[in-house]
Amino acid sequence: MTDEIRLYMFQTGVLKCKENNIKMNASNDPYEIPVPWYLIIHPKGNIIIDGGNAVECATDPVGHWGGITQVYWPVMTEEEGCYNAIKKLGVDPASIKYVIQSHLHLDHTGAIGRFPNATHVVQRVEYEYAFTADWFAAGGYIKKDFNKPNLKWQFLDGQKTDIYDFYGDGTLKIIFTPGHSPGHSSFLVTLPNSGSILLAIDAAYTTEHWDDKVLPGFLASAVDSVRSVAKMRFIADQNDAMVVTGHDPVKWGTFKHAPEFYN
Repeated sequence: MTDEIRLYMFQTGVLKCKENNIKMNASNDPYEIPVPWYLIIHPKGNIIIDGGNAVECATDPVGHWGGITQVYWPVMTEEEGCYNAIKKLGVDPASIKYVIQSHLHLDHTGAIGRFPNATHVVQRVEYEYAFTADWFAAGGYIKKDFNKPNLKWQFLDGQKTDIYDFYGDGTLKIIFTPGHSPGHSSFLVTLPNSGSILLAIDAAYTTEHWDDKVLPGFLASAVDSVRSVAKMRFIADQNDAMVVTGHDPVKWGTFKHAPEFYN
């Protein structure tokens, strides 16, 4: 690969659910959302953000996710698993230096433990909550995805460091955006040619959520969720950033997907 800084956008298939799972108080009609994840190529170390669904969902969703499949049904191929996807792109899995987690919900933990040289980065409050989640949130955490032996973890404290410049060069800033989950992070990626891209992840599921028209169908705190969106809108405006919401079935199709990239 090249030393050029690049951002690739990938998708591990879709989740089949109901519209009200994504938009609070919406209909009970069938709804289908993309499951995005991201790869950053950088001279200081390549990064995967989230990794989408675990590849096991391609062959045995119920066996891997259990009862939550009655609400969210994953549809993906093994080729869409993050490890296989980057190999197909021509990226050596051994080159992945960091796996950064926006949070630890089941459709974001597909990269954990897959890359032998990776340090895993997440907000400490998110990691601790994932093991002790409240009853309404527990189904969203698949512990066998992240509770694996011999993983290298680095924990962030967003309550003290609201915005963390990961590489120290402004390319990737981790923004503490609780609400969807107690320790959720979003990401501001700033590239030499493409400019700034704000990856809201699940701090804003859809453009309607971003525009304060609906609350997400799942959240840990409505107050924190609304305030995190306001924070992101302020940052996006400051940086003239292109906004990528977490699971918007319409907007997601308008972005470049791997093997295309932003640089």
